[in-house]
Amino acid sequence: MQPQPDLAAPPARLHPIQAAAGPHLLDVSMFWGATGGVRRVLTAKHERLKALGWRHTIIAPGAQGSGQLDCGGIPLPRSGGYRVVLSRARARRQMEFLAPDVIESADPYTLAWASLAAAESLQVPAVAFCHSNLPALAARLVGGPRGTATRRGFEAERWARRYLVGLYRHFDLVLAPSRGLADKLKAWGVPRVMVQPLGVDCSVFTPRAHDEAWRAGFCREHGLSPSTRLLVYTGRFAAEKNLQLLANAVRRLGPGHMLVAVGSGPLPPVGPQVLVLPPEHDASRLARLVASADAYVHAGDQETFGLGVLEAMACGTPVVVAAAGGLAELAEGAGLLVDQPRSHRWAEAMRASLAGNNAAQRRAALARAQAQDWPLVMTQLTQRYTALLGRSAAPALMPAGGLALPQLARHR
Repeated sequence: MQPQPDLAAPPARLHPIQAAAGPHLLDVSMFWGATGGVRRVLTAKHERLKALGWRHTIIAPGAQGSGQLDCGGIPLPRSGGYRVVLSRARARRQMEFLAPDVIESADPYTLAWASLAAAESLQVPAVAFCHSNLPALAARLVGGPRGTATRRGFEAERWARRYLVGLYRHFDLVLAPSRGLADKLKAWGVPRVMVQPLGVDCSVFTPRAHDEAWRAGFCREHGLSPSTRLLVYTGRFAAEKNLQLLANAVRRLGPGHMLVAVGSGPLPPVGPQVLVLPPEHDASRLARLVASADAYVHAGDQETFGLGVLEAMACGTPVVVAAAGGLAELAEGAGLLVDQPRSHRWAEAMRASLAGNNAAQRRAALARAQAQDWPLVMTQLTQRYTALLGRSAAPALMPAGGLALPQLARHR
């Protein structure tokens, strides 16, 4: 393996961002593959923060483009394109060079520790956004599908919990995209946790994106009958997504049904009624596909939120999801929840969704998605950042009630 070159000079593309007015947020994450919700969230933030007068930079492995900086890394096998960052010192120097006002880490690995070191050096707030349930992932990785039911999985889950608490206790604020995950973090002993839902662009992901003519052409292009019922999944093809369960369930529905899986990763679904498509990076085209489908399906049992599900809800497309984690919280009362990882149970739920007796659920889903439109979410996020900056700049400030503002974490 070749040594990674050090950051010698600022990339030219960063100059316009550094020169702009307003606070500077630096987002860092190793979750920067061809697909995946974190990359899409950071990209959405980048577009919207500029409109709000903020400067925004992204540091990630392989990141390229305006306001983005590549921190290096080596490919992580069977991850769907993620890279592991090995040099904490190099990443820290990059962060210190950029001199942001707030640093936010979207993964709990090397870049998180580098973020803490840079924040301490720069004396700026450090925020952690918990996008994944690391203990659950560790239990599945070590214990297999049975997870904590095995001794090895149980020990792995316990170790990961201790690790997260040891890391996150140093951050000034820990954000979780769902209440269930936030409650878990608090129960494990993580301080300063707040719920921060993610957003959806309701001007793009909308029922108006439905296009019957395009759908007919899509079916012709892929050799499908115009009457084929399309059940779509978007995202990474990873073990915890349980995509083969979806493929098996669609096969139970019989001819005339197709699982359309859009994304990439090591474990794509296979079967005679599966159509696998590459990632769609154009939001408008993705919205058209999702809005024109008959249902959106997601069997992931370790999701902390479910960005693809929220986008489907915004499109008015019925959703069928696993009754677990962030998916259950997001779709409760707004979609069909499947409580067992059995293909016949999934087939029953899919059949019920395709029957079309779900107008009330679809209205609830649309209202929930519109309440999480990106402009509303970004307003909430920037208010959190501004509050942190206020505490950092004036820790002795006394509000009208006479109570001192909470202090930032300075025990890094």
